[in-house]
Amino acid sequence: MAPSKWITAVIAGCLSGQALAVPTATSDFEGNPLAKRTSINDAATGYASQNGGTKGGAGGTTTTVSSSAAFTQAVSGDAAKVVVVSGTITQKADQARVGSNTSIIGKDSKAILENFGLLVKEKSNVIIRNLGIKKVLADNGDAIGIQDSTNVWVDHCDVSSDRDHDKDYYDGLIDITHAADYVTVSNTFIHDHWKASLIGHSDNNGNEDTGHRYNINSRAPSFRFGTGHIYNGYFENVSDGINTRKGAQLLVESNSFVGSKKPLYSTDAGYAVANDNGFGDGSNTAEKGTLTSMPYSYTLLGSGKVKSAVVGSAGQTLSF
Repeated sequence: MAPSKWITAVIAGCLSGQALAVPTATSDFEGNPLAKRTSINDAATGYASQNGGTKGGAGGTTTTVSSSAAFTQAVSGDAAKVVVVSGTITQKADQARVGSNTSIIGKDSKAILENFGLLVKEKSNVIIRNLGIKKVLADNGDAIGIQDSTNVWVDHCDVSSDRDHDKDYYDGLIDITHAADYVTVSNTFIHDHWKASLIGHSDNNGNEDTGHRYNINSRAPSFRFGTGHIYNGYFENVSDGINTRKGAQLLVESNSFVGSKKPLYSTDAGYAVANDNGFGDGSNTAEKGTLTSMPYSYTLLGSGKVKSAVVGSAGQTLSF
């Protein structure tokens, strides 16, 4: 019997470089490369495909935006809607709050939010695809923050800051916290950042986060309490990679690490099962876990084939 609340994260087919790492599936269930899938109505993969699935704003109104005011207004509210981002939108402000039943789609690789990010809080059924987000200052929150929300799919995004400042100048790139459930991060390029991805926001938040599952320099990701599946990921120059901690159970498969000192490790009684990973000059020091299967179908590329499949496919490579 599954727990009543899962913090679920699937990280598949993702590309990590310099403090970034997120697994993301590079092919769908029929073996078609995700980079060639061009419909905003594509079905979500991984945990986001569970619990009734994640359809975003399919069937709702479609609005194209190119200013911060228009964007913030367009993504608010819970009515079904598709918001297409055209060009770069810049504003030095807090995160834009995203309503339920929303699809946010970058029109092309020039669709970028700069200096502000997205907050999905206490919402459900949200899709964020083909979008770039960069340089969100710590005072303004995470680039993508997912809190106490269900069925969220982040796919083919490019999320970054820089490493020209200290590690607390920016906040997280993709943080999944406060008992968020059924979340998938796929085909996403996470790069140029100190502390990339946090799953489970605090060592003291076990009552809220225990028994949940999440899809996702350091924190690539840092995974507390929940259950995660990290597969088909390419991690380049990620010093501290996947950290399983505080009772988390991870299944880590078909990933490739280059230049990582600690590709997979435990702290505070975190656990992992590792299958067919290339750890490079590092090694797996995580405590052996019990998570050996997933409730959805997926395809493993094999650690030796991940780089060629992910590089050039992950990130803002879709065209609508």
